[in-house]
Amino acid sequence: MSSGTTNASALAEKRIVIIGGTAGLGLSAARAFVAAGAKVVVVGRKSDPVEATQRELGNAGVVLQGEATEPETAGAAVAQAVAVFGGLDGLYHVAGGSGRRWGDGPLHELTNEGWDATLNLNLTSVFYSNRAAVRQFLAQGAGGTILNLSSVLGFSPSPKFFATHAYAAAKAAIIGLTKTCAAQYAPQSIRFNVLAPGLVDTLMAQRAANNATILSFIKTKQPLDGGRIGRPADLDAAAVYFMSDASAFTTGQVLAVDGGWSVSEGQIPCEP
Repeated sequence: MSSGTTNASALAEKRIVIIGGTAGLGLSAARAFVAAGAKVVVVGRKSDPVEATQRELGNAGVVLQGEATEPETAGAAVAQAVAVFGGLDGLYHVAGGSGRRWGDGPLHELTNEGWDATLNLNLTSVFYSNRAAVRQFLAQGAGGTILNLSSVLGFSPSPKFFATHAYAAAKAAIIGLTKTCAAQYAPQSIRFNVLAPGLVDTLMAQRAANNATILSFIKTKQPLDGGRIGRPADLDAAAVYFMSDASAFTTGQVLAVDGGWSVSEGQIPCEP
């Protein structure tokens, strides 16, 4: 499967919840999942994208407004998948974001609020969604698959331009949570895996996407395809794979879809 391309039957009859699916990576995945035959329940934060996404997905999707950081949100989405589509086969947790506005940054500058808010958004929300999905999978007794979105910053730091230590800690913790859950629930055929993107062109990435110096750095840090920022669709084929039966023998894995970030040194431009 090439980037952004999906098999039209890879997810036939699959029922998938996407937490954070009305913009960016989540919306691109929702489109890919539906194109591959799935039915989806999508959760988004704001009413306008929720309404637009519902119109786009039509009968193949149920789109809900909710905060990923609220304990009840994921459970409500899972309940909708069961009520409308008859069960749950997969969960893709995409929701998260930068904590800079709360005070995330290098450790010596990181505020208490920045730490708490960033971990709540990027890690606690994953705990809520994964727990809700596992409870449903255990009740169904037929296994299932969970895919969590981490970041290359969780294991491949880049301090010059991306020194947000609470965010990196949360993304690293997602990997730890995913792996320990993969070990715990493998006997029940419940799989847990991680996608770790590099810099992708989303609303969160606009600080970097509009900075000429950072773009020059990314050209060498993500050298694939001419050295560019990623596109949401770059992750779609991998997400479909992890949601599909093609990955039935795969659990506890971290796949970096990062344009070469994690294996490239990256050249910091000279100061003018």
